[in-house]
Amino acid sequence: MYTVQFTEEACRDVRSVGGKAAGLADMVAAGLPVAPGFVLTAEAYRAYLAQQGLAEVVSQVLDRLGASRDQGDFDRAEAEIAEHLLGAALPADVEEQARAAYRRLCADIGVPEVAVAVRSSATAEDSVGASFAGEFETWVDVVGEDAVLEHVARCYRSVFSGRVMSYLAEKGIAPHAIEMAVVVQKTVRARAAGVMFTLSPTSGDRSKVAIEASWGLGLAVVGGEVTPDRFLVDKVGLGIVERTLGRKHLEYRRGDAPVPVPEERRDVACLSDAEITALAELGKRLEKLHGAPQDIEFAVDEELPPGSDVILLQCRPETVWSAAERKPAFDASAGLMSWITGSISGAPAGGSAAGHQHERGTG
Repeated sequence: MYTVQFTEEACRDVRSVGGKAAGLADMVAAGLPVAPGFVLTAEAYRAYLAQQGLAEVVSQVLDRLGASRDQGDFDRAEAEIAEHLLGAALPADVEEQARAAYRRLCADIGVPEVAVAVRSSATAEDSVGASFAGEFETWVDVVGEDAVLEHVARCYRSVFSGRVMSYLAEKGIAPHAIEMAVVVQKTVRARAAGVMFTLSPTSGDRSKVAIEASWGLGLAVVGGEVTPDRFLVDKVGLGIVERTLGRKHLEYRRGDAPVPVPEERRDVACLSDAEITALAELGKRLEKLHGAPQDIEFAVDEELPPGSDVILLQCRPETVWSAAERKPAFDASAGLMSWITGSISGAPAGGSAAGHQHERGTG
């Protein structure tokens, strides 16, 4: 089988569907709110490369790269591989199953030619050791069978972009080790969207949930185009302990281009207190489900009624503070006075967080 539904147990196999898709399937299995969709497995990607000798051509180009760290070499390799991949259609059986899965999704939702997000889910993606956030593309508002197939092929080609190959070299990962599954998921009509960490991304404090959000799709937040609203929620009582309103001057209502936010909404919180609390509760459930702090993307779907409009888009392990060594609160060798003064100043152990990244497109 080249396609699996989020609701199927096979969709929880990271080796077959990648970290992103497996995370979505885990959320579905746990009864968490996720927009419906399906996945083209890594087996479909292998079938794509197996045709017309594409795998051999790609291997030859990658082998010539060797241990290069020169961006020019990566860009030239991308261009050479693209010459061969651009003319390659999906295998007939992969195409047939993808079309059937899209038609089934349309039927299940009750919308002919429903708009979907097409998102990469690399098999080495979203692990704690090697987060690929921001390295692969996402497209939203893709409509129709033909467009879905074209964007699946784009996901496949993105594996061999110069940017990705440079990133892999930096991490010491061979490009041959990457296989691409593709998530096809109903586009969420986001009134607001953003990211959530089940710890403080600035201090690593695990007693808090941190939320950043802005109007429209999450593209403006993850792309750094706006200053989002920021909320800090206490995990125990779910009280909102900090709120900082951002300057939200533009929004993506669809996936193509941003539009100005009306003046009267720019300095108004894009999330209600009820939505903030609901998100924090979902974040706690996800952290418990995975047994570690999580980095979550979400949206509030304006097509759904209040109370059921908060949708989870993606969940991955938090990679910055989770990888840091956790020191005991009291170091006996430092002395009691040192511990007291440190507690009063509130200085975090381990410095400030950096490196949290998200995909270019959040759909």
